[in-house]
Amino acid sequence: MGDLTEEWATRVAEAELSSTLPRRWAHSQGVAKRAVEVSQVLGQDAGLLIAAATLHDIGYAPRLAVTGFHPLDGGRFLRDEHGADERLARLVANHSFALLEAEERGLREELASEFPLLEEPLLVDALVYCDMTTTPDGGRTTAEERVAEILGRYGDDSVVGRFIRRAAPEIFAAVGRVETVLAAQPR
Repeated sequence: MGDLTEEWATRVAEAELSSTLPRRWAHSQGVAKRAVEVSQVLGQDAGLLIAAATLHDIGYAPRLAVTGFHPLDGGRFLRDEHGADERLARLVANHSFALLEAEERGLREELASEFPLLEEPLLVDALVYCDMTTTPDGGRTTAEERVAEILGRYGDDSVVGRFIRRAAPEIFAAVGRVETVLAAQPR
């Protein structure tokens, strides 16, 4: 994956999100900027991370919201309408511990069978890091502040609230692992 895929991802995400969900588009752009910042630790997968970061919330687009579960809807859209790279579709479908939310929604088996988790821990963690350290408006934040913001927006007893409380320890661990790898990089 390279610059062409990143450009394609930006065009697709912008077309689906910018006019209908401008705040979600701003978040996606911020997540992509974070991906550019951390991409040096991924070598040949840098472009894949940037594309996944750009597209991770594509499933929120109103015309794509079939199940109402954006990771699954986004992964299906990328696979079915664009014939996207399998790893890209799997990253989008599983971003930020989506299996835990899928379980809350009764969609775990569906997600797991269609889009198995990638066995690439640093790549998966890097996407979590980028998503969970970016505000809804595309700015920087900490993972702790982001989890608190999500809880405040959706409420403790909502599906998303239950999911994010369950996922928080995993999110914090993933962000910590990426921060450790980044800190070990030569400046």
